[in-house]
Amino acid sequence: HDRPRDAPRAHGARPPVTTPLGAHLRQMIAINGPITVARFMAEALGNPDHGYYMTRDPFGATGDFITAPEVSQMFGELVGAWCADIWRQMGMPSPVALIEVGPGRGTFMSDALRATRQIHGFHAALHIHLVETSPLLRARQASALAAYDVRWHDAVDDVPTGPTIVVANELFDALPIHQFQFADGQWHERLIDVAENGAFRFVLDPTGARFPGLNRFADPPPNAIAEICPSGAALALQLAGRLAEHPGAALIVDYGQVQPGFGDTIQGVRAHRAQDIFDAPGTVDLCAHVDFAALRDAAHDGGARVWGPVPQGAFLTQLGIETRAAALTAASPTDSGSIAADMHRLTGPDEMGRLFKVLALTSAGLEPAGFDDT
Repeated sequence: HDRPRDAPRAHGARPPVTTPLGAHLRQMIAINGPITVARFMAEALGNPDHGYYMTRDPFGATGDFITAPEVSQMFGELVGAWCADIWRQMGMPSPVALIEVGPGRGTFMSDALRATRQIHGFHAALHIHLVETSPLLRARQASALAAYDVRWHDAVDDVPTGPTIVVANELFDALPIHQFQFADGQWHERLIDVAENGAFRFVLDPTGARFPGLNRFADPPPNAIAEICPSGAALALQLAGRLAEHPGAALIVDYGQVQPGFGDTIQGVRAHRAQDIFDAPGTVDLCAHVDFAALRDAAHDGGARVWGPVPQGAFLTQLGIETRAAALTAASPTDSGSIAADMHRLTGPDEMGRLFKVLALTSAGLEPAGFDDT
């Protein structure tokens, strides 16, 4: 994955390129005053007319970034096998909802279904549900999955209840976050305003913040920044509630930290390069590190069993990525170099293997593969 996660960010160092969404945001701020970081992210990524994910296909070498399913078919194949193993542990219910939240181009689902087509009864039991709000990406997914009966939804709540398996790869990092800065002995919410030259800039709400979850950030140093993602915790709670009522599991793969920490992690990327988050809003991908501790807490509150998080490299190794890479190499020896490079990219500690984490939520009685050390 090539989003430059920890690259320096200038944040409003120069007047931004004018875009329709930028004009919309400036008008919003002129009328109502500074907006939260969460509102800025939500508009930049999901505005129905001008949002980043609503107007473009950002994936792959010709896009802005590459996700694990786009790196190698091995990711989708192994996670597909993980889903089939969960289904067997569930007692092979039919029907079972296989839900992907934020399915990109449909690459993961296509690989997962191809890898599991020989598992007796699995495909016959599946009802495939994709939670996707972008019309453009829905069209990409429909093309990739033309051989299957697929149903699309705007939200997880719209998917019928019952036995469920959920996969969310690189979804939580794009959910809107609130930022807070510790100044004058108290937390203040970080807001976004417009400077005289038209550039977006950060300002602090002068009133002290009383935001749920801030008490998790103990002993902050002066000017420390804390980030909270209410929509991420709410989704984890929602998934856990489903699993408490019906058998199933959810697999969350993303990058971030195991324990809450301080720091400004929001960043932009365009054409595989770091980008000022305020430059040309609506044309830049925005993302932030996932607080896995918050997801764990929410899932516990929802009644699910929680596994991990474990590093992605360890997870894929336990699922057998080395064996799968050897089989692909044997089938196509001339591709051995690229197969080895792809495996390293997914599992290497200097690539996606350490920063990316895998978290599983399950109903009672299930033992998900890949979490032997938790």
